[in-house]
Amino acid sequence: MGRTVATITQHLNETEAMLQRFRRTLRRQDQVLFDGLMASAHAHIAAISEAQALLPFEVALLAMLLEQHRQIAHLNQRVADLEQSFGMFHPDAR
Repeated sequence: MGRTVATITQHLNETEAMLQRFRRTLRRQDQVLFDGLMASAHAHIAAISEAQALLPFEVALLAMLLEQHRQIAHLNQRVADLEQSFGMFHPDAR
């Protein structure tokens, strides 16, 4: 019999399990943030499975960064919209 290749979901779950001691040592509020990061990786599992040249956790980190960047871009847009609606100008507004 041949060996079964683990799915990307299994790799990510195994990595998450290996990080449980790390997670437990975090403050409660940081545990919630950590859980959110892992959830953002799981949300991009299909894309992660397509990046075969990288290690699964490296791609999971990239997915986490993507989600963080999406949130930052959204917040920047909200700030710019609020500044515009209140007639404010900020030189860094895009």
